[in-house]
Amino acid sequence: MAYKTVNPYTNELVKSYPDATSEEIETALSTGHALYKKWRDEPVESRAVILHEIADRLRENEDKLAKIATIDMGKLYAESKGEVELCAIIADYYADNGADLLKPTPISSRNTGDAEILHQATGVLMMVEPWNFPYYQIMRVFAPNFMVGNPMILKHASNTPGSAAAFEKIVQEAGAPAGSLTNLFASYDQVADIIADPRVQGVALTGSKRGGQSVAETAGKNLKKNSMELGGSDAFVVLSDADVDKAVDLAWRVRIYNAGQVCTSDKRFIVADNLYDEFLKKLKANFEKLVPGDPMDPKTTIAPMNSKRAKEKLQGQIDKAVAGGAKVYYGNQPIDLPGQFIQPTILTDIDKDNPEFYDEMFGPVAQVFKVSSDQEAIDLANDSELGLGGIVVSADPQHGKSIAEKIETGMVFVNSFLVSLPELPFGGVKGSGYGREMSQLGLNAFTNEKLVVTAQEPDWKNPAGGLAVFK
Repeated sequence: MAYKTVNPYTNELVKSYPDATSEEIETALSTGHALYKKWRDEPVESRAVILHEIADRLRENEDKLAKIATIDMGKLYAESKGEVELCAIIADYYADNGADLLKPTPISSRNTGDAEILHQATGVLMMVEPWNFPYYQIMRVFAPNFMVGNPMILKHASNTPGSAAAFEKIVQEAGAPAGSLTNLFASYDQVADIIADPRVQGVALTGSKRGGQSVAETAGKNLKKNSMELGGSDAFVVLSDADVDKAVDLAWRVRIYNAGQVCTSDKRFIVADNLYDEFLKKLKANFEKLVPGDPMDPKTTIAPMNSKRAKEKLQGQIDKAVAGGAKVYYGNQPIDLPGQFIQPTILTDIDKDNPEFYDEMFGPVAQVFKVSSDQEAIDLANDSELGLGGIVVSADPQHGKSIAEKIETGMVFVNSFLVSLPELPFGGVKGSGYGREMSQLGLNAFTNEKLVVTAQEPDWKNPAGGLAVFK
């Protein structure tokens, strides 16, 4: 696997990185395992100071880090800066709240002893992360598990090695002990070997369904706990009572953010028939205003795709959808720039027989559907192999909430951009994976939920009057 930064705006090779060696892998494992054993005897609070220092250094180096991410994968510079700030927010949140959230949970029991659940570290974790948010994807796993006391090994995407190296450097410079986070430019075969190592106790992956299946198979074979945050073909449901102007103003931003390369960016726009024509017209008007160009230029409003490969894949999907009967309402024209640009495109008339009906289009393509009732909207939203997020727009928030409750995804937002904040759990169902990141759920994703029952005096009876099991 070749780790290299190719600027998706200029197509120039910026830097190549050497593959991880077996010696580097062994050092990462042994250092991480030794740190885990050391951290077991230290209070959780002791790590909060370092996590705050990481947040401070992220903010101090925001411009530099943002430029690295933009050159790595092409997102707008302003979006890269926002990503760095979000990482700092996440670090501060877990530094401030991690110790309290990890306190033992008492249990009321008929047992004569005091029962409680301890939330303890389990050991070294393997992180496999994608390119589209090259810092944030790391921080979602790093911050909570740093507080828990689980050292981490990172395998980042092959096209964002600069961001991976920069994040690791921030952690080191903040004073985190060696082994807290070790970035390795590893191959997938090496990742499989790392997962199989007995010193590794968990695997966190964000990526494609295919990548998730492969890593989950390896984790399952080795009985390693794992979390999978995979793709999404999220629905944006516009109910018949919605304000169409507000719906469109939300819709185009959702679809174009990060050039549409977001797992939770709504891709299927399901619109009530009384608003459908007006919605299309106004969505097109907003797409027409977008300005492609250098993502470092503040005048640019639509960034290139992250790579030549990604652009070619998305263009192939558009072509396949059109060949299968979809209509191009707007877009799908070449952009006369050297970078990996796809013109924002609106597709309509995609029926269930279309070969792209169930596929996730990871880029600036909006698929728009017309429905005649709330139930039809719910059924179409749920007719997906994926189930990550979604948005419902309604003039009546309670009406919107009642629809949101019936959509089969891990997250739904009513009248709001789908936001990611450290206190909110992040994850999906069905083909979008399992497990949750962030919030208290993410904090406990890789903890040992250990039951401890303490009797004040020896009691060899069975006080519950139930089953006492001896093996």
